[in-house]
Amino acid sequence: MVFRSKAPLRIGLAGGGTDVSPYSDLYGGAILNVTISLYARATLQWIDEPVIHIEALDRNESERLPLQEALPINGKLDLVKGVYNRLKREGKLPNTGMRISTEVDAPAGSGLGTSSTLMVAILGAFAEACKLPLGEYDLAHLAYEIERKDLGLAGGKQDQYAATFGGVNFMEFYGDDKVIVNPLRVKSEYLDELENNLLLYYSSTSRESARIIEVQQKNVLDKNARSIEAMHQLKEQAQQMKEALLRGRLDAIGEILDYGFQQKKKMAEGISNPWLEEIYEAARKAGASGGKISGAGGGGFMIFYCPGNARHQVAEALTQLGGTVKPYQFTDSGIRSWSA
Repeated sequence: MVFRSKAPLRIGLAGGGTDVSPYSDLYGGAILNVTISLYARATLQWIDEPVIHIEALDRNESERLPLQEALPINGKLDLVKGVYNRLKREGKLPNTGMRISTEVDAPAGSGLGTSSTLMVAILGAFAEACKLPLGEYDLAHLAYEIERKDLGLAGGKQDQYAATFGGVNFMEFYGDDKVIVNPLRVKSEYLDELENNLLLYYSSTSRESARIIEVQQKNVLDKNARSIEAMHQLKEQAQQMKEALLRGRLDAIGEILDYGFQQKKKMAEGISNPWLEEIYEAARKAGASGGKISGAGGGGFMIFYCPGNARHQVAEALTQLGGTVKPYQFTDSGIRSWSA
């Protein structure tokens, strides 16, 4: 039997970075995000051999290891290994060989939450195979713990919850890893217009988000007033975005995105650079009313709000810079797991 799962990637619309400790622990964070029709997928099979075969199909990476209590964490396929090690330690895995394969519809370091979403998908496949009684909050929190605490990978909390719950969500983050997910009942016509006008652009560069996030975390610990005030403003931006979506004030979204982008750049060095600024200005000149870098910054995907019919002119201008406009649709569901 084959056990599969898929979890959607996300676009962060507002509040990005305020879900990262220690800011969220000290001040509370807020983020508004929406999942899209790009996915992380995982497949698990039990096999008769006493081996563990892991493969990342999209990256052409694989590793074949003997069946053992704990797999070595060495920078290669560590997300799968982290899930295996946690479940094995807790006595939730059978003592049998297995084959685990993964793939993601966007490159690592692209700013759409790929690593955390893949972690959720991997955990979902194991949960399906082992019949683990995990609710949505349980699954998202366990994925967060394995990635951030067991593996020590720097980052926030929003991606695991977005991938698990799906849809349009206003999320609140507090100390002691407390997270509240508020699904938003946005009118379908508002979402259709947002989807039509929001352009997703891959800058053809990736980045290692951990370094940027570590600087951001240090700024909070060092009580860097400029950085902390920027995060306060991003938290307020999430409230503004929520109100604009619920009330259908879509013309304000570009301005809200732009405000957030200007604040985000104050959080840490490396979030923007001359190349990304050139892309941003080209989009604005072609008709976008605002936009932002997706994820921690430094590269990867960017989003732009293109009112009216500006989307086509913006897409043409950005394509000339060498990147790629990525088609997508919003999704209203999170992780799905099944057997076949």
